[in-house]
Amino acid sequence: SKLAALFEHPLYNIPVPEVTEKDKLFIVNPMEKFSLRSSGSDEWVSSSKAETLLLTGKTAYDTYPTWLKFHIGINRYELYPRRDPLLPMLLRDLATQRIISSVQKSGGTQLKLIMTFPNYGQALFKPMKQTRDQETPIDFFYFSDFERHNAEIAAFHLDRILDFRRIPPVSGRLVNITKEIRDITTDKKLAKTFFISPAGNVCFYGECSYYCSTEHALCGKPDRLEGSMAALLPDKTLAKRRSWRSPWRRSYHKSKKAEWELNPNYCAQVRETPPYNRGHRLLDLIDMAILDFLMGNMDRHHYETFEKFGNDTFLLHLDNGRGFGTHSRDEPSILAPLQQCCSIKKSTYLRLQLLATQPYRLSDVLREALAADPLAPVLAEPHLQALDRRLGKVLVAVGHCLAR
Repeated sequence: SKLAALFEHPLYNIPVPEVTEKDKLFIVNPMEKFSLRSSGSDEWVSSSKAETLLLTGKTAYDTYPTWLKFHIGINRYELYPRRDPLLPMLLRDLATQRIISSVQKSGGTQLKLIMTFPNYGQALFKPMKQTRDQETPIDFFYFSDFERHNAEIAAFHLDRILDFRRIPPVSGRLVNITKEIRDITTDKKLAKTFFISPAGNVCFYGECSYYCSTEHALCGKPDRLEGSMAALLPDKTLAKRRSWRSPWRRSYHKSKKAEWELNPNYCAQVRETPPYNRGHRLLDLIDMAILDFLMGNMDRHHYETFEKFGNDTFLLHLDNGRGFGTHSRDEPSILAPLQQCCSIKKSTYLRLQLLATQPYRLSDVLREALAADPLAPVLAEPHLQALDRRLGKVLVAVGHCLAR
């Protein structure tokens, strides 16, 4: 396994700083237990609301569902640890847990659903809108592109392979539109948009700013639909997040250009602007630009951080559905932060060099990681080949900076 060998490499075993209580997102009461209701249902409830059915010798932590353990593990330095034993279990839960509620997520430009499981865990479901081998048409603007379910899955695994670990876990899943969405939804607006197509397939389109109409309906075969299931982050009422506008945000206009596209010395003013004038925030942004270039994602207008940790923490890489839309062409402008600032974390650079070598080739390790997903193959082969080409271009860009 190339993937196992990669994670054993010394570059993937650099220790994170010691995590103190103030570095944890949540401080947990170690005595609070969760237990299965004695009625025999598979719902989780706080022990204060039901009799405890714990075996003796178990700690309270052992009673927590996997999603809660994931939330408790988040700290200032990482969303989840490198060798996280919870990860396979969390991905399995996302793929197999019974869905007891499906409602449309408010906001956003395209249709997304919030799915709830019996253990109170929740996932963000993005339905399949495009087949694996379709490319985004060359005349499409980036802001009118589809969000792809398989891009969300591949982005999570790529982010982990780059050792960023800033994307919440995502699994593919085949959903039954009739039983797991239509029959159980309490969302009246969503319920009104279901219909049977002339081909006899179950379809729906929801309500949103783009692509929510009969012409863009999501249809099953006859009621089976692929989608990505992403573990939700803790509710914002429990763990506030701050949204930051990216300095390299695009204009989102058909003819106007953003300032960074016109000013080659743009990075100098970014370096003087908080929070980029101290700490590792700018370097984290450059990490994110490299991730986006490898995926071909032009739609990174904002990013988020957990408010509790202030400016000294990692960036959350959320909403990656517009990645992996093209494999036949690359978008060099995504690398602007790296090229204009000529800065990169040494650890990131060393890992990129490693992933360009034969024993750890990026396309090979990502192919292996994606092979375990329920919807494998997640990416068409040309997308995997494009990753190696783009990685080469990132290393060339760093080389130009070193030469300068």
